[in-house]
Amino acid sequence: MSANLHISISAEPVFHLGNLAITNSILTSLIVSTLIISFAVAVNWSLTIAKSTKKIGTLQNLAEFLVEGLYNLIQSVTNDHTKTRRFMPLIVAYFVFILCNNWFGLLPGVGTIGFKEVAEGEEQVVLLQQDLSLPVAQVQASETKPLEVAEPNQVSNTTTEIAETNVDSEAKSKSPVFVPYFRAGTADLNTTIALAMITQFAAQFWGLSYLKFDYIKKFINFSSPIMFFVGILELVGEFSKVMSYAFRLFGNIFAGEVLLTVISALVPLVVPMAFYGLEIFVGAIQAFVFSLLSIIFYQVATLGHHYE
Repeated sequence: MSANLHISISAEPVFHLGNLAITNSILTSLIVSTLIISFAVAVNWSLTIAKSTKKIGTLQNLAEFLVEGLYNLIQSVTNDHTKTRRFMPLIVAYFVFILCNNWFGLLPGVGTIGFKEVAEGEEQVVLLQQDLSLPVAQVQASETKPLEVAEPNQVSNTTTEIAETNVDSEAKSKSPVFVPYFRAGTADLNTTIALAMITQFAAQFWGLSYLKFDYIKKFINFSSPIMFFVGILELVGEFSKVMSYAFRLFGNIFAGEVLLTVISALVPLVVPMAFYGLEIFVGAIQAFVFSLLSIIFYQVATLGHHYE
């Protein structure tokens, strides 16, 4: 059973568009994005119907619950309705995209439906080429141990045996590897790094928008040696936030997928259901934590040093 268990820390390509490799995480993210856009269009259509029929639909109730909850969360941090309305689109996008990707990775078939491809193993091959026309003394000069001169037929047979051995080792080094068609986008480090970079770029944008040149003084300050050192630490901290963001989300989601894969391989029936419930909770918590930290970073970026 363990021989068929394949876990890859990186996303695997499932097809190519020209020179662009489409991995299973990109494919899943595209599907999730399409579903989110479809949901938004359906909610807009539901609002149009509600205006004429005076009846509130299920989609509208769900959308209002989500928007109102996130609005109250942002407002509890900023205490400023103007900031809340400005931060709202990004925070909603983070929460919905991460939550849907986390939960999509738990659906039946995700990680279990795929194809097998032959992966070439890495091998080190040392080729020894000898020119039979060279004198024996010249060949022996490159060796610490004297070489025995073989007959031409023996050299030919030895060469054939070495070639057959290399072909056999090359065939053995190739083994079929299972590649799933779908993989949660947040279980790919590339996706989480991209989300973290977008978050930090947005934080710098809000900081410059509210504080103008004073925001740059947060990182470059020559008023005193202490403030200069503090500015360097702040600059390093901005870059470290990207890694912290990315690895926190990636580590939790990827670890959950590995846990479910291993448990399902060992005990394929009742036991994995408890872990599925745990991963549903973890997926929601990770989306909430990412969104909450983004709100806090945006709020801190818009405040001066005296507020911090």
